Amino acid sequence: MKAVAHFFFWMLTRRYRVKLKGVNLLKMDSAKLILPNHPAHIDPQLMAAIVRQHCDFVPVVSERFAKTPIISYFMKKQNAIAVSDLKYGKRDPDVLKKIEAGVKDAFLHKRSVIIYPSGGIKSTCLELVRNKQSVHYLTKNLPDDVMVLGVRIKGLWGSMWSVAWYGHRPKFLWCVVKGFFYLFANFIFLIPKRDVEIEFVDITEEIKKNAALERRAFNKTLEEFYNVDGPDPVIYLKHFFFWPKLKRKYPSNLKG
Repeated sequence: MKAVAHFFFWMLTRRYRVKLKGVNLLKMDSAKLILPNHPAHIDPQLMAAIVRQHCDFVPVVSERFAKTPIISYFMKKQNAIAVSDLKYGKRDPDVLKKIEAGVKDAFLHKRSVIIYPSGGIKSTCLELVRNKQSVHYLTKNLPDDVMVLGVRIKGLWGSMWSVAWYGHRPKFLWCVVKGFFYLFANFIFLIPKRDVEIEFVDITEEIKKNAALERRAFNKTLEEFYNVDGPDPVIYLKHFFFWPKLKRKYPSNLKG
């Protein structure tokens, strides 16, 4: 799987010029609870390709995504923890217990876990966790030997994979189709590159201390971590090397 991760990351870097900070934390000999922000549909692919190069991990994903053709194969290989998605009318009253059981099993086998505190891609230029409960629930009883990594991902607000492109949540599979088309239409190597920064930060002590807070207060500390540099600037980038500079208006229904 590491070889696949290296190749997949190479493919992604045809479009994305990725700057990594703190990536050596992934090499630490301990299981990790990895908490990224979620600006677009594409960042989980970047995260998976990067993390898998350094350590084994289990992703927590929506049930709908886990059943997506082709992707479902890799989700099974990674022992993904699939959970119901309220956005699509599915509610599992035992979802927290299901997540907790899967995470405990991963830690028991020295695997790391990637879970997104916001539960979905953001709809504003700021990362908002609001009243989500899974991460707060998990951090109350973290094993002593588990490291918690906060991950700040910048540069994707304005991507076609983000809400800032159309003003609403984009369709994942349609973005995949367009992504491959743009890649080959630019002869792979000529596609304009988007600058993306991914920073890994050890927030173990802060998380363990803040776990005692009420849920909203706890989530507020996560939002402050993700938004420490303020709102993400919107960046629209052309998809063909032969196009002039892309001129696109920010969706009127979005704030900020």
